[in-house]
Parts: sequence; structure tokens; C-alpha cells
Amino acid sequence: MLLKNIKSLTITAVSILALAACSGPDAPDNPDAKILHRGNSAEPLTLDPHLASGTWENNIIGDMFIGLFTENAAGEPIPGMAKSWTTSEDGLTWEFELIDTIWSDGVPVTAHDFVFALRRLLSPDTQSQYAALVYPIKNAALVHNEEATPDALGVTALGPKTLRIDLEYPAPYFPGLLTHYTTFPVPAHVVKEFGARWIQPENIQVNGPYKLVQWRTNDFVQVERNPGFYDNENVCLDEIYYYAIADANTAERQVREGRLDVNNDFPGRKMEFLHKELPGYVRVHPFLGTTYFSFNTNVKPFDDRRVREALSMALDRDHITQNVIKSGYISAYSLVPPGIGNYPQGAIVHWAKLSFEERRARAKELLMEAGFGPDNPLQFEYTHRSTGDNPVAAPGVQSDWNAIAPWVNVTIAQIETQILYANLRAGDFSIGDGGWIADYNDASNFLYLMETRAGPQNYANYSNPVYDQLMDAVNREMDMVERADMMKRAEQMMLDDMPIIPMWYLVNKALVNPKVTGWVDNIVHTHRSRYLCFAE
Repeated sequence: MLLKNIKSLTITAVSILALAACSGPDAPDNPDAKILHRGNSAEPLTLDPHLASGTWENNIIGDMFIGLFTENAAGEPIPGMAKSWTTSEDGLTWEFELIDTIWSDGVPVTAHDFVFALRRLLSPDTQSQYAALVYPIKNAALVHNEEATPDALGVTALGPKTLRIDLEYPAPYFPGLLTHYTTFPVPAHVVKEFGARWIQPENIQVNGPYKLVQWRTNDFVQVERNPGFYDNENVCLDEIYYYAIADANTAERQVREGRLDVNNDFPGRKMEFLHKELPGYVRVHPFLGTTYFSFNTNVKPFDDRRVREALSMALDRDHITQNVIKSGYISAYSLVPPGIGNYPQGAIVHWAKLSFEERRARAKELLMEAGFGPDNPLQFEYTHRSTGDNPVAAPGVQSDWNAIAPWVNVTIAQIETQILYANLRAGDFSIGDGGWIADYNDASNFLYLMETRAGPQNYANYSNPVYDQLMDAVNREMDMVERADMMKRAEQMMLDDMPIIPMWYLVNKALVNPKVTGWVDNIVHTHRSRYLCFAE
């Protein structure tokens, strides 16, 4: 079998890759270099920490930059640039002492780089899609909305190695938030010199384990070990290649052919086949992620709650997850996935316990109440991502909606993942597939998506002042039990309004060559290359 010829780290593997793809990577200068080939779902639109928005970008950015906190091999927050820190009694002031380290050009990394980075993130000129994530920082929202000057931001360099961050409210999840790439420092001296071109391979400087070497669009991104990284002595791999392979079938085939060492996904329907074909490769683990569909509430008829609820009720999640996708996903009736921290009993849609037949009948009634019928058919387009199991699920979604009544006619369109998310952010859709993966292990990271202030991340453009006020109170509540109850009330309110359709809770799936060591399955599906190596 082909399995006998699989090589994780040899010149043979590199040669196969070079022959198979006319634009593949060049042969390594050092034949003994430890090189990892990673499948990476989609083409990055950027590698700028302040402009990125996808997990496929995070996989690369997190190998190049280190924030105050980072992740260990199990995906848990651990100190990164923070050598030590203190927190005020009210939880509003955090003071960090930084480790002594340098950018890859030898310039020291200082607290001023953090100040510069966070002000840049929040500058309207940057147009970051993720700026709202750092709104817990004092005055962050005001600065982002140009209601305060950048120097009002609660981030202060008390010295080259001392950084103070003041918060709007206590944030028990703050260390986890500080592992997110939006909070990473960037080299102020490089960004100021090169502007938007600072991220190009010839200009970029990093403080993490790997530095960008080349980026061949729609092919691969290559990084190499950064000798100036503070923990370089514990880094094993010399080079990483990340391949933008959107089709999971193509990726799993390349794993079987020995052209990829790991891929961060595989077709769920092939799980049994892959267990037999690639013994020891298949990795499946619970995940803090939810797939949900967003309604464009700015356009008719999706401004009508009855229409939204009807279309949500009419989807047979159990059939789609268990018989179509077959990836171990769990049917979802809430936005927040089970198992997330500080949220023991979440909300759920009020009709979740009805039989599917009862739900479909009620869906038809709701659509007729909204004015639809033989003389006024309901027609719309459902757009879905081109990656993962989404193309497999789409025909089932279409079938369920068209089965409500003869006068419901739904078309589907597959769109490249990055473009679809751009359309969602721009409001250029009717109903769009999407998903959310926790940036940190707290329910608020999901619920903030439905706040008015979430901006482009609030794809449905849901705006409920009562919801916003309740979430603002959540952010200021220090009693964790009361805080969880408030979040449950907020989520229930949002689910009753139904601006989104929760579909399924995710599991993370990966194919990992058994020769790759250091890969630890974890709930956030974060696997930094600095922890990986090859068995001798």
C-alpha cells in the first residue's frame, strides 16, 4: 500500500512535492533540515495580526508572533512575553513585566511596541474586523469610534519592560484573550518605515519562533526558524510550509500520498475509510466552535422574525449531522457550544424538543402568517463556504427548506470561504453559512457577536438595545454564578429573536502522521509548530 512509502521528513517527500506541483517549494538548502508540510484550509488574505480574521491565518501568525500570553501544546494560555504580572484588587488594572527579547532584526521588543500595536488595531484607518475584541480595555471603544484620542487608550508603557493595561470591567478570561493575535505586539520601527508593506517577507520582523520567507499566492506560505526567538533552543522544526488547500478531499489525498505531514481537517464521511487506510493518523476531539447561518436582517423578508424562526425550525439538524456529514458533530440549538467555561447551563431555542414533523408544520404556518403562499412564493439564495463539510451539508439544507411547501424555492451557491466571510461582513447576502471558533474559553466570546458594537462580526446586523445593556452588565458582574445567569438570559433573548440559525457544534478533525510528535488534541484546535517535531 501507499502507506509504506509515506515520509514525514525526507528528501523523498520534498522531491515528490516538487514533482507533483509545478510551483511547489524549492529543495531545501540544508538536506538535514527538519521540514513540516501543513495543510491549512484556505488562502490567507493577510498575515497582519490586525487585519486577519480566519483560523487559517491564525495558524501562521501564531507561529511568527508572541503576545503577553501564548498557548502551550494543549492550547491552554501560558505566559509569553509576560515574565510576571500583578492585578489590582478590583480586577481593573494589570501590570506586566516583560521578558528580555528581540525582534528578528535584533531590535529589543519593548512595552512601547504593545502600546503602538493596540493603538494601531483600534485606529479607524486600520479597518480591523476584530477591533471590538479588545473593547474590555479602557476607552478602547471610544478610541475605535474616534470619540477619544489614541492616548486615552488604557495601555501605558511605564518603562521599556513594564506595561500597564487598564480595563473597563473585570475580565476573568483576560489571559486567554491575550493569546489572540489582535493583542500581539508589532515592530513599531518596521511598521512606521514600510506601512502596509511591513508584512512582506523582505520587510517583516517577528518575535516568535518562525519568520516569513516566501508567500506564493494560492500555493503555500513558507517560514523558517527565527534564531532570535527567546525559546529557540526548544524549537525542533527548521521550516514550515502551509498549503492553502480548500478542498478537504484533496488535502486528505495529499496526506495519503505523503505530500502533507498534517492537515487540519478531513471529510467526515471518510472517517471509517481513513482509519483503515491511514492507521494512527485520524484525530478527532471536542471543539469550542459552532456552525450557524446568519440572516441578513436588513433585507426583506428576513426582517420578519416569523420567517427567520420558520426557516430555522424547518432544518433537520439530526439528519444532516448524523447521516449526511457523519463527522461527529452535535445538532445545535444555541450559539454557545456545550463545555465552554463559566457557563454551566446555557440557553436553547424554545421549540428544540418538538419533533421534526411538528416543527415543519409550524414552519409552514409561520410563513403563511408572514404572507407567503401559492400567490406569493418565498424565494431566496443560500450561500455556503467551499471548505470543510459545508458543501456536503448544503443540498440537505436546500432540500429541507424546499420541502416546507411547494411555494418555497431555495437556491444554493458555493463561495470561496474568504470571499463568503467578506460578503457576510459587508451585508452582501440573504442567508449565509458561517461559523465561530472560540478566541478564548468564555461564553462572552460567542455572545459578543450579537452585540450591536460587534460591527462587521455581527453578520446578521442584529441590534437589540436590551441585549446590549444586559451584555454590558455581564461584563461588569464579578459574581460568576450571577454572570452566567445573565449571559443565559441574553442568549435566550437573542435566540427568541432568531437572527441566526444555530446548526451544529463542531469537533476538530485532523490527519497527523504518527511520525509527527508534540501534537496534542485540544478543545481550541490550536497546534503551534514550535511544539512539533519528528520521531527519530
